[in-house]
Amino acid sequence: MQRTDFHYDLPPDLVAQRPTEERSASRLLALDGASGAHRDLAFRDLPSLLTPRDLLVFNDTRVVPARIHGLKESGGKIEILLERALSPTTALVHARASKGLKAGARVSLPGGATARMLDREGELFRLEFSVPVLPYLEIHGDMPLPPYVDRAPEPADRERYQTVFARNSGAVAAPTAGLHFDADTFAALEAQGVKHAFVTLHVGAGTFQPVRVQALERHIMHEEYLEVPENTADAINAAHAAGGRVIAVGTTVVRSLETAAAAARPVDTAPAASRKRLLPYNGGTRLFIRPGDKFRIVDAMLTNFHLPESTLLMLCAAFVGRETLLATYAHAIAARYRFFSYGDAMFLTPAGGALEGA
Repeated sequence: MQRTDFHYDLPPDLVAQRPTEERSASRLLALDGASGAHRDLAFRDLPSLLTPRDLLVFNDTRVVPARIHGLKESGGKIEILLERALSPTTALVHARASKGLKAGARVSLPGGATARMLDREGELFRLEFSVPVLPYLEIHGDMPLPPYVDRAPEPADRERYQTVFARNSGAVAAPTAGLHFDADTFAALEAQGVKHAFVTLHVGAGTFQPVRVQALERHIMHEEYLEVPENTADAINAAHAAGGRVIAVGTTVVRSLETAAAAARPVDTAPAASRKRLLPYNGGTRLFIRPGDKFRIVDAMLTNFHLPESTLLMLCAAFVGRETLLATYAHAIAARYRFFSYGDAMFLTPAGGALEGA
């Protein structure tokens, strides 16, 4: 498949610039991948799509206020965006300036801190900070709103561009499907007996990088760190054993679980058991899921609407079928759903054969 097979035209006024007043006040478009049928719902209708045997899996990463502005030794301005911390005082970053940084160059930062350029890793710069990076950014950094949010960060973004269950700092973009959940939503799910578990995937700024090649097999994904803990693997295996579904809240969770499944040694030689059995995982991932790939763990997913020609749109197309997904996006545009990070949500169930061994 080609990159342009995943193009669609989006009116600019449908790109959500701010969140809804209440987290769970978004709309929800439910799509049955097997039939192509869709329903227009409210996000608060989510419990009606679930059963007590289902397990929701969330990404508990916490967004770092990762953007900071400084001055080079020449006096030129520079914008630094964290990609990921490598140690308490070193980090890989994106840097925007009129001229690039040379090895050994120093940058003056707000609050009297400094950073020294050590070397480069491709398009990224490795910097050594004079202070612990993550605590410093929590005080002096700005929330790294996506490039399609055409405004400066506001104080409210510190709360709203963060899930209510965020706890492990390290992301520079929010796992946006989780932004819709609030205390009332969790209370409704608990009343219905729906269980939940967590993984951690620290979303990198590369999630917003476009696919620059036409042939998808030539695209190389940026690397991200993830952890699927033992208690989450156990909860997933228990849900499948009880006949329930594992529902990924966001594409980051899909990639986490499918990475862990691909890395795991088969526990049982029976095809269905090896498909469903999951072991814990801790490490990096460059997993790029596109049409033709199979899913071993995820039975349904909740996700926001994604950019044209993006890897996230391709992942969803692998789950429900490209034509079905693009037809549903056309409906969402006509029905004036709100798109991208601060926008509305979709609930997807798979096309026939999307699950390996199914």
